[in-house]
Amino acid sequence: MPKKVVTLGEIMLRLSTPDFKRFVQADTFDVTYGGGEANVAAAICNYGENGTFVTKVPNNAIGQSAINHLRRYGVDTQYIARGGDRLGIYFLETGASMRASQVIYDRAGASIADVDASEFNWDKIFEGADWFHTTGITPALSDKAAALTEAALKTAKAKGITTSIDLNYRKKLWSKEKAREVMSRLCQYVDVCIGNEEDADTTLGFKAAHTDVTKGELHLDGYKDVFKQMKEKFGFKFIASSLRESYSASDNGWSALVYDGNDFYHTKKYNVRIVDRVGSGDSFASGLIYGLVTGMNMPDAAEFGVAASALKHTIPGDLNHATLSDVKELMKGDGSGRVQR
Repeated sequence: MPKKVVTLGEIMLRLSTPDFKRFVQADTFDVTYGGGEANVAAAICNYGENGTFVTKVPNNAIGQSAINHLRRYGVDTQYIARGGDRLGIYFLETGASMRASQVIYDRAGASIADVDASEFNWDKIFEGADWFHTTGITPALSDKAAALTEAALKTAKAKGITTSIDLNYRKKLWSKEKAREVMSRLCQYVDVCIGNEEDADTTLGFKAAHTDVTKGELHLDGYKDVFKQMKEKFGFKFIASSLRESYSASDNGWSALVYDGNDFYHTKKYNVRIVDRVGSGDSFASGLIYGLVTGMNMPDAAEFGVAASALKHTIPGDLNHATLSDVKELMKGDGSGRVQR
């Protein structure tokens, strides 16, 4: 029986410049759809489990196109609410070498921001569910979206469903002060906390010592101290952080650290040449969730998550199209990139 993973969040229309062009050069945009929680649901389906995505989209052709995009990957969209004015948009200019990628949001007034918790029957949505996942992006959209996120987390927790959150701080959506206030309240209902070193600092106030991601430096002792503080404050069952060593916009080191309250586990590190890094954190989250929900131990789940997300860096678009066999082969050590015949 496939495991049922429910996710809640925003799906957006993504318009990206082709061929690494700058915005001012582009005459056309590549079109796709994505969003943190939608990406997780699609990846869960890709691995053979049941990914169910919950959101609100406008009752028009653009909203339907977003739903159709998810359906093609097997995502259960039956609980998506219809209404509101528009689907959010984000524009992406993909960087290269020392030139960073740029994102411009056009999401004000999106349907999911003007949402009410009464529009969703969480008892029905969570029937047969094994896991519930959301991110810090959703409560940042509006006070109504924050209330919806809290209602979902409370219900899932009361039903004994494992809950997870990816901290995912977005400075263009809210202040550090508001993020810490809201996220600290939400995290009391969370079992598995996922996020990088910057998110732990900005959303919860925990900072890894002697670490500067802009210099490509990581000091794991700082993370371990932060994880212990997070465990003590919130009682998380697992705390996980992707670890990005950013040498340039084109080349990164990529690994992860996971803590279960007793032991720390640092995964293998992959040196990745980046095609598209958007969605890589979601790919780690979905891989870790897949591993844990299907019964893998912590090290194996962490290795699955980091291998899956390493592969995502090589795939254009928000979604991770790496297959279960792709991930398992990379976990075995085959990262040669040789043609498969």
